[in-house]
Amino acid sequence: MLRYFLAVAEELHFGRAAARLYISQPSLSTQIQKLEDSLGTPLFVRTSRHVELTLAGRALLDEARLVLATMERAVERVRLAGAGLAGTVRLGYAPPASFETLALLLGAVSEDSPNVTVVPSEHFSAEVPARVLAGDIDVGIALHPERMSGVESEPLRVESVAAVLGESHPFAARRSIRLSELADETLLLFPRELAPAYYDRIIAACERAGVRPRVTALRNPAASLARLLTVREVGLIPASFAFHLAEAQERIVARHVVRPKILAEWSILWSADSSSAAVGRLLDTARRCASENGWLPERRRIPATSAGR
Repeated sequence: MLRYFLAVAEELHFGRAAARLYISQPSLSTQIQKLEDSLGTPLFVRTSRHVELTLAGRALLDEARLVLATMERAVERVRLAGAGLAGTVRLGYAPPASFETLALLLGAVSEDSPNVTVVPSEHFSAEVPARVLAGDIDVGIALHPERMSGVESEPLRVESVAAVLGESHPFAARRSIRLSELADETLLLFPRELAPAYYDRIIAACERAGVRPRVTALRNPAASLARLLTVREVGLIPASFAFHLAEAQERIVARHVVRPKILAEWSILWSADSSSAAVGRLLDTARRCASENGWLPERRRIPATSAGR
């Protein structure tokens, strides 16, 4: 009824208001009468030639505009949410992803779905699958996550592991470092409990290269990396993280590790029971982002589905 009232209040003519609403004038008059009866007060002064708002009608006019605008926004929000174009997605990620992978993904989501709000939170890779399963987060990004029943996952990014070291280290002058050359070095690694499969992959690669590594836990990256300036230690971390740190911190450099390369694989995870269209849209955006940035080998790329899960 408010829409009928607003049309008459703006036109101040029942005939023009009825034409605007695509209904007959008698039907419009009936609807206005019902509204006045429900409010217990007349809203219009009617004569054969003139229509004007009563004091009560003028009081209702601004409120009616506000209510209708709110309803229109709510309807549009519901429509967008149903199409996965609006809503909130809780995204949990392992900290090393934040320096490039997450930033590019959030930028792509902002382009594809500007009405989707992404709420990010940091978690260790080992925690992410359980948090998805428990419903604490809707989507996770983790480094070599454990497979878990009820949690779906697919590769998001494969990148090499790089070395970070102090600029005074003898290897700092190199463009790259052979893995076998780290035999006499103490390696800084994330503790195994934070990303077990990633840790095991690095240790296995070292052993194949004839290196029996001495390991120091990289529990506090800022404090541990500061040690690189004073002691002969080498951090082995995903390349996107390593080169970001080298740019951000003075007297630290990053170098590629070769022969063999060690590959770190990031996965994106979500609940197998998820019916959220916004989650489905985010997954499609993640696939587009991976493809456009060359994050995956061609054979590992998964096409976007353009549908919710």
